[in-house]
Amino acid sequence: MFVLIAAGGLTMAASMAPIAKDFKIDKSPVELFGMAAMPALVFVIQLNRIFDGVGRPFFGWLSDQIGREYTMALAFFAGAAALYTLSQSGSNPTTFVLVTAIYFGVYGEIFSLFPASQGDTFGAKYAASNAGMLYTAKGAGALLVPVAAILAKSHGWGTVFSVAMTCNIIAGLMALFVLKPMRVRHFAKSRDAFPSDATERAAGTSTTT
Repeated sequence: MFVLIAAGGLTMAASMAPIAKDFKIDKSPVELFGMAAMPALVFVIQLNRIFDGVGRPFFGWLSDQIGREYTMALAFFAGAAALYTLSQSGSNPTTFVLVTAIYFGVYGEIFSLFPASQGDTFGAKYAASNAGMLYTAKGAGALLVPVAAILAKSHGWGTVFSVAMTCNIIAGLMALFVLKPMRVRHFAKSRDAFPSDATERAAGTSTTT
């Protein structure tokens, strides 16, 4: 799931300039939120960093309220919707800026929710090692960025958006129908084998189980 989402996000982060230039909107002026008009490419890069930064703690907080898997599914499906919108209307400068910002706002949550989920599931022991192993998924996702560039050159950015959208949908479904049941079974087994440890972990993540 981490690889599926990271590959799309890293591709978008590395390709903002080529996408904007291919859409012929990189220098188109965009005025939003009372800010002075600036070229779409400049605006989108600035806005993406803000939304990405805000999205991580926001979705972390939201997952504490409604559960890790439900928050993942919500974010991944929202990312899929953003990518679909880009594939249909990305050549509009304002749409490009706004929708890309939304996409990065929901993409960044993988860097808060996946570590939190592994901590909930396996506890504090070896948490750093587990998180480090989990983070290798970002490296694996990065290996797919050149593939996306080749795909864009051959078939256009719409195809890249469609592939990334499909990955988001798959990951969202996996959050609900693979990860959630798996964690429920894990906590049930842990309660049988280590009643006190499992109770503590489950108490801290009651919304996820």
